[in-house]
Amino acid sequence: MKYLSRLILRILGWKVILEIPADLKKYVVAVAPHTSWKDFFLGLVVRSSIGRKIYYLGKKELFDSPFGFFFWWTGGRPVDRKQKTGLVDQVVALFNGSEEFAIGIAPEGTRKKVSDFKTGFYFIAQKAGVPIIPCSFDYGHKTVHFMKPFYPTSDSEKDLDLIWSYFDGVMGAKVEGSISGRWREVEI
Repeated sequence: MKYLSRLILRILGWKVILEIPADLKKYVVAVAPHTSWKDFFLGLVVRSSIGRKIYYLGKKELFDSPFGFFFWWTGGRPVDRKQKTGLVDQVVALFNGSEEFAIGIAPEGTRKKVSDFKTGFYFIAQKAGVPIIPCSFDYGHKTVHFMKPFYPTSDSEKDLDLIWSYFDGVMGAKVEGSISGRWREVEI
């Protein structure tokens, strides 16, 4: 599948820049901007092309649908966005109980235009003691860029401003949903 995925990306004109250290076993991938259903399929092909097992979170309704088996099979884990369920602690437990674990999360929490990130991805990484890998899906340049690991500090506001800046100006599949401007804190 790895070579087929690379061929598909090449045919479609996409390139992948991978700055994740080969020996890094645990991390949170913060994927942005998330503006279209196309991001999901691009993510699956890119993940296969780099040969890394990266799980992802998706809204619970996807897993309850007739196609729910597909989302489980592709590495998805459901999230009920209507309830405060201690999701951060649940994902931290997955990190703590595994020798190798990576999870991809869209910090916007939706495909709509946002002016803020939801902060769960940040606090998962911070509590689990793992780095964040910012990953941009730039449809303008047909580039997926897995950036160098970022380790959260004790200054979440400064850290989140910096992470937002990594995505500022990156063109999403739907241009109007692309990230721009400065980040401000919101509740998770």
